Amino acid sequence: MLAYERLHAWELCHELVLAVYEATKSFPKHELYGLTSQARRAAFSAAVNIAEGSAKRGATEFRRFIDISIGSLAELAYILRLVRDLKLLSDDEWSRLDALRGRAGFMTWRLYQAVMKGSRRG
Repeated sequence: MLAYERLHAWELCHELVLAVYEATKSFPKHELYGLTSQARRAAFSAAVNIAEGSAKRGATEFRRFIDISIGSLAELAYILRLVRDLKLLSDDEWSRLDALRGRAGFMTWRLYQAVMKGSRRG
């Protein structure tokens, strides 16, 4: 098991990536390089930055990558709101995805805080 695979924040972000990919399959073809791509990229970025950051040396570098993940989750929050308002997602599907995004964001923020706290000790 790689280091990032033990992180609950990464697990939730990975689950979110899978859910976003599934949800965007039904988006119109003309959005393939627009909202579909952007939503997938933002979700992927959240998970991949935790994975990459966990392999870096030192807490400062890891925090930088977690910060990027948090930004990607914020970007995804807006994309999901937009696609709901454009009626590309039902309210129920949006609620499910947004709740998962919220959980992933909360755990990613907690990971950031834990890394920050751990770096102060050393």
